Amino acid sequence: MKIACWSGPRNLSTAMMYAFDNRPDFTAVDEPFYAAYLARTGRVHPMGDAILAAQPQDPAEVVAKLAAPEPEGRHVWQKHMAQHMVPGVPRDWIRDMANVFLIRHPARVVASFSARYDRPGLDEIGFVQQAELYELTGGTAVVIDAADIRRDPEGMLRALCDAIGLGWDPSVLAWRAGPRAVDGVWAAHWYDAVHRSTGFAGAEGPLPDLEGDAAALAEAALPYYERLHARRLTV
Repeated sequence: MKIACWSGPRNLSTAMMYAFDNRPDFTAVDEPFYAAYLARTGRVHPMGDAILAAQPQDPAEVVAKLAAPEPEGRHVWQKHMAQHMVPGVPRDWIRDMANVFLIRHPARVVASFSARYDRPGLDEIGFVQQAELYELTGGTAVVIDAADIRRDPEGMLRALCDAIGLGWDPSVLAWRAGPRAVDGVWAAHWYDAVHRSTGFAGAEGPLPDLEGDAAALAEAALPYYERLHARRLTV
């Protein structure tokens, strides 16, 4: 099984990748379109030159690798940033995957991402693209909210496995601290907190208070989040 997990930045996506990479029957892929995204948009990101050198910049090459057959009994967790799917990046291959949409309230995303990246725009936090990609799946994809996972990791991950037809393995609930072989080269900048973790953090507190541009950005993203939140997996 090939599972494409569609997230945005600062959204539990690396912890989810670690969880499934911890299963003995899984391998994982970390943001395979990142270099193609930077090459096509010209955006300046932390460690951008290293990212461009580390991955294929041709999205067709990336798609071919993602679609290649896996050995019998092996599964792949593909961690994708929805905002990487810019014009010119193929999307038709998505229908052949088991698609999972990982969402998080935009106020939390904006607060966390803005602390590491100056003045992000709506097209850089993934909510619009998540909504578009969900429609591309014909509404058949599974939606799971990061807040629900943090409140009940075992219940939500069991439900997720059931929803995609995957057997349960409790090894998704805990992993060793530190970097993993699957990490992209950008891990040194972004993954410090998850490298200190050995499992999912507990439930989050109240939403952060935002002001000015940050508040406006979260408000603009909210309708897209709410559209998917209404379809989220529950237990």
